[in-house]
Amino acid sequence: MRRRLGWIALVCALTAAPAAAQQRPLVTEDPEVIGAGLMLLEGGFEYNRDILFPASGLQGNLLRVPTLGLSIGISSIAELQIDGGFDAMSIESTGVGTAPLAHMLRVTGDSTHDLEDIVIATKIRISAETPSSPAFGVRIATKLPIATNESGLGLDTTDFHVQALIGKTVQSIRFVGNVGVGILPDPLRGDDQNDVILYGFSIARAIREGLEIVGEINGRASTRTRAPIGTESRGVMRLGGRFTRGTVRVDGGILLGVTSRDPGFGFTAGATWVFRGFTLP
Repeated sequence: MRRRLGWIALVCALTAAPAAAQQRPLVTEDPEVIGAGLMLLEGGFEYNRDILFPASGLQGNLLRVPTLGLSIGISSIAELQIDGGFDAMSIESTGVGTAPLAHMLRVTGDSTHDLEDIVIATKIRISAETPSSPAFGVRIATKLPIATNESGLGLDTTDFHVQALIGKTVQSIRFVGNVGVGILPDPLRGDDQNDVILYGFSIARAIREGLEIVGEINGRASTRTRAPIGTESRGVMRLGGRFTRGTVRVDGGILLGVTSRDPGFGFTAGATWVFRGFTLP
């Protein structure tokens, strides 16, 4: 049933009319929403070199393709978001014998693959930006356990996230910040969890019409000295660019991990498209 739900969500994202995600190649959430009746579809790929999954012990190079996101403007101040994709990993080393979930692996050879955990979120703009004040918003998200322990790429846990969002444009520069809390269950115990601090800060600089350079740092910080496996602090820095023409945007960027569990290096590229999907009564 879980795998079937994953495929349904992916098919919906693939077959919807195209749209453009507001932040690609960044992941820090802007408090502005897409607008009533508008839809956004993003697609792309992401390559992560030397990434570690501590619970399964797998370490190697992870290719996420396609990465998919669908946003639906359900009102002038709110949008619904669905994000997912497909992961394929070339394994460089394993933690069999030391990683707590290594005994559950059903991996043959030096590669593994699985659907990504799907994230369903609602973003609400609380107040619009004015010349003297920034825009504020809130985002509430749930990560569904689609990726499996058997592939080594999942934890079979359901996460809950809530974040406050702030954004302000100063001349040609857009500043966006996120801060919040994530509740991450312990994948080894049903009676334990780790409450992590979620953070993100991004900058987008317009250098000419339609062309921007962008950068961010985004991740989570554990509130526990000995975090349950799989809920440790993680973070990624991104630097890239994006070009918008009409309702279509193309983008690309590089990734640098913050911790030893994150990718040592990576890159991403993709496209987004926005369009009017329906008219609200």
